[in-house]
Amino acid sequence: MAIIKKFRIKSFKNLNTIIEFKNVSLSYGNRLILDNINFKINEGQIFGMLGPNGVGKSTIFNLITGLIYPKHGKILINGQDTSQFPVYLRTKKFKVGYVPQYGGYFNDMTLNENLKAISEIVIDNKNLRQERIDYLLSKFELENVKNIKAKFLSGGQKKKLVIALSLMSNPKVLLLDECFAALDVLTIKMLQEIIVNLQQENQITICICDHQARDLLACVDVAMILSNCKIVAQDTPSNLVKNINAKNAYFGESFKIN
Repeated sequence: MAIIKKFRIKSFKNLNTIIEFKNVSLSYGNRLILDNINFKINEGQIFGMLGPNGVGKSTIFNLITGLIYPKHGKILINGQDTSQFPVYLRTKKFKVGYVPQYGGYFNDMTLNENLKAISEIVIDNKNLRQERIDYLLSKFELENVKNIKAKFLSGGQKKKLVIALSLMSNPKVLLLDECFAALDVLTIKMLQEIIVNLQQENQITICICDHQARDLLACVDVAMILSNCKIVAQDTPSNLVKNINAKNAYFGESFKIN
């Protein structure tokens, strides 16, 4: 598959950190998941996370959204400690959107009904709700399927719907959990182009975790590798695949981007 990004942002003019993990540790019972990890996501980046199953990628998303809390350490959004903010306040105060790996929509409601339902939750001004719905229908080319129940949509249409739902509140940060899983090649390419477009046109900071390493590296600016509860490497895609720690922990010797 061709590289999706025509350019990569190697340095950011303002270098504003939008998300920061400081000495974060988390355990489930006696099982250690994250061990004193530190990393930053800068404003405007497309940031990727890679690693084996169970390494803590989705856990990091749950920590950002407030579904779970760390045992030790702090999670900062826009420089503010989020530990006192529950899920709904993080969404509204820090403008974080989340696209789960599975579901994220109402099966027995039409695509349009899904958009209306979420708009009533996140948009206080009634007059602006339909305007936002129309914008998202047009942006994702969903007008011709808006009256179809979500359960009857194709895999690509469902993924577009869930992303549209997550964008209803005009987030500054978008979290995409395993977004390329179980999708065909053309749908993955379409999704990569959507992700890059959101960065370029909407200036949204995007964080993706996935097992599809090539698909993820084709559209991110920076990625990190998680292994054995730690961050073992973090760099641009071209540098990351050459990193000896990344090779040993995840890629192996024969992996190439193209």
